Amino acid sequence: MKALPVTRIKKENVVFVSGIGCSSRFPYYINTYGFHGLHGRAFAIASGIKVANPNLSVWVVTGDGDSMAIGGNHFIHILRRNINVNILLFNNKIYGLTKGQYSPTTPKGSVTRSSPDGTIENPFLPGELAMGANGTFYARVVDNNPKMMREVISHAADHKGTSLVEILQNCIIFNNEVHSEITGRDVREENQIYLEHGKPMIFGKNRDKGLIQDGPKFKVVKIGENGITEKDILVHDAQNPDDTSAYMLSRMTLPEYPVAMGILRAWQSPVYEDILYKQIDEFKEKREVKCVDDLLTSGNVFKIG
Repeated sequence: MKALPVTRIKKENVVFVSGIGCSSRFPYYINTYGFHGLHGRAFAIASGIKVANPNLSVWVVTGDGDSMAIGGNHFIHILRRNINVNILLFNNKIYGLTKGQYSPTTPKGSVTRSSPDGTIENPFLPGELAMGANGTFYARVVDNNPKMMREVISHAADHKGTSLVEILQNCIIFNNEVHSEITGRDVREENQIYLEHGKPMIFGKNRDKGLIQDGPKFKVVKIGENGITEKDILVHDAQNPDDTSAYMLSRMTLPEYPVAMGILRAWQSPVYEDILYKQIDEFKEKREVKCVDDLLTSGNVFKIG
């Protein structure tokens, strides 16, 4: 609600689409057009809306279960196509609506209602999946930092192509404090790194830690030790066409690394609907039949009366 006014898009030109889950009642809470769809099918519905009317600002609100499980196939293909749609993925690492079963992002070994002895499945990392689908925009934020969310969501709205914002959200009923290792006031400055394009990757309570390249991996170093200066710290390049760095940042986890926040990748690539309509226009120029009326009045035509 705070980010949308920044876009200066009239509310009648905004559509929020959701599937099924705790996140999916979102269209009811905001004064725009909304479509409450079927479980996992929000991406298909949003694709149709955007392609049919490219002038609309289309948003998908989904959860880790809705998007990563039954909606997983639609999720990777909307990213692959790069349709100009914005996705807000609320990740609480649990199925909250259906009372606490483990989801595709639940950490391995977690005890839940459906895994009383601990889940034995390897979890998805949404950012990793987005990179594998050639996603052009991926960001991550936490639910207890509204300023961060507003800033990142505003940038996502400006991005031309599919933008994915993963929101690490707490579920106080079935998975309370699931993100506490990175969101707690006493640990967040040490366990989060907020990335900004063109700025060095520095973090820590005293802003004295950073990332350097160490062979094929990143390495956490302390500025001032072993001759390390701020000039040695890697500078974040969210707009790099090569997504290798963004992929590595999306996979960083505790305790070896801080968890990356902010915009990890924002690469501008041709948008699906722009190419589609250009292709249609070029085809029309080559054909005598350009619309249904042309088709109905072509060939042998009989006039009555």
